[in-house]
Amino acid sequence: MARYVVFSHGKESGPWGTKITAMAEVARAEGYEVESVDYRGLDDPQERVARLLSACRELQGPLVLVGSSLGAHVCTQASALLRARGLFLLAPAFYMPGFEQFTPKPAPCPISIVHGWNDDIVPVENSIRYAREHQASLHILNSDHRLQDVLGQINYWFEYFLVRLDKPD
Repeated sequence: MARYVVFSHGKESGPWGTKITAMAEVARAEGYEVESVDYRGLDDPQERVARLLSACRELQGPLVLVGSSLGAHVCTQASALLRARGLFLLAPAFYMPGFEQFTPKPAPCPISIVHGWNDDIVPVENSIRYAREHQASLHILNSDHRLQDVLGQINYWFEYFLVRLDKPD
């Protein structure tokens, strides 16, 4: 049975940006099929969740959801409905001012968060709080919101995350 990694990009990026393209190579090397949902033109998080649910409808097999910023919010919100096997989140847009009550609860699955100390869009404290509340692993790197300059470290943690999902408890 196929296993899938499904990517959800952030508000200002696209489905095959630098991070997703690099992480897709890691996923394929670990034996996963890869999908990346195109949310361009959709600013409303609920519409993005609907698009993600639709994109995953035909996928038969375990799903690992990977999201960046707003994409992390979207895949976390959809994670329970999709019975996600894991969540790998980059600078997730959680507890944003005025939208704190919309921060989603994750599926009961392993969660790993990567965030930059110098993020000027989503405060790193938001990920610290979320990781604490949901027992997620948390990697805080010397980078900004885009995390472009730490792609090697992200891929290292992503590969580790995928390998750990495949290990029996």
